[in-house]
Amino acid sequence: MKLAAFSGVFIEHSIQEAMHLTKRLGLDGIEIAAREPHVSPSSSMTRVKEVKALSDSLALPIPVLASYIGGFSDADDGQSEKYLEEFKRLLEIAGVLDTRSIRVFPGGPNAFKAQDYHYAKAAHWMGLCAEEAAKHGVNVLMEIHNNSLVETVDSSLRLLDMIGRDNVGMIHDAGNMYITDTDYGRESVLRLGRRLMHVHVKDELRIAELGAPGTFADTTRHGRELFLQSRLGEGGADHRPLFDALRETGYSEWVTLECHAPFPAYERLEHDLAAVRKLIATA
Repeated sequence: MKLAAFSGVFIEHSIQEAMHLTKRLGLDGIEIAAREPHVSPSSSMTRVKEVKALSDSLALPIPVLASYIGGFSDADDGQSEKYLEEFKRLLEIAGVLDTRSIRVFPGGPNAFKAQDYHYAKAAHWMGLCAEEAAKHGVNVLMEIHNNSLVETVDSSLRLLDMIGRDNVGMIHDAGNMYITDTDYGRESVLRLGRRLMHVHVKDELRIAELGAPGTFADTTRHGRELFLQSRLGEGGADHRPLFDALRETGYSEWVTLECHAPFPAYERLEHDLAAVRKLIATA
């Protein structure tokens, strides 16, 4: 397995600083949050080429552009067309950065609230993204995410089957799946199979009240619940079964560290990197 930092953890830094910090941590690559002040669909090619030059000089590949494009199931056709054009621009950027995957959000609402038309609309536009991506040899990734159509393995497989494209797959995220209160262990990995194309790791914790740094509210099938963003091992998401299953299935792709706990960015990634290396070593 190859380990990357999520540049969104370093969003208060320039992309150049984020890349240097990632290299200092000893990670293998960096997944870029495709929004300002890092790299976005509006970034100039001059700037993108500068990022690529730094990537090469640091020997720090960029496996994924984590875009914030999407929400097709909730958008009108005009907005969806705009998202598709932004995605095409990211494909050009990915070509320069030698990035083979782009994250796109299909939209919401929560899977347990969604109607058939939400899935049909998302499948149509995600299929158009996949068609464009295939021309560039790029995969389209959907992140298993609370408060979305793809918040469980079941709902993810449903949408994947409707899209029907080999270059569309899932980002497994145990932290998000903990929030949703769905299985994120061995069975989730086995059921996704070849459609599991990338992994995010972060920890979360159910709590009783808001107010402390890192706390937030979300809607789940249980209603309104409260959570604390946590470092690995300090929250409620047990990543042990996940890493055992990744080892069992021979997963050799990227794992991105995405901790948003209320600690300095470098410190929280340093903590999570040590935890992930231990999980891999003992899997």
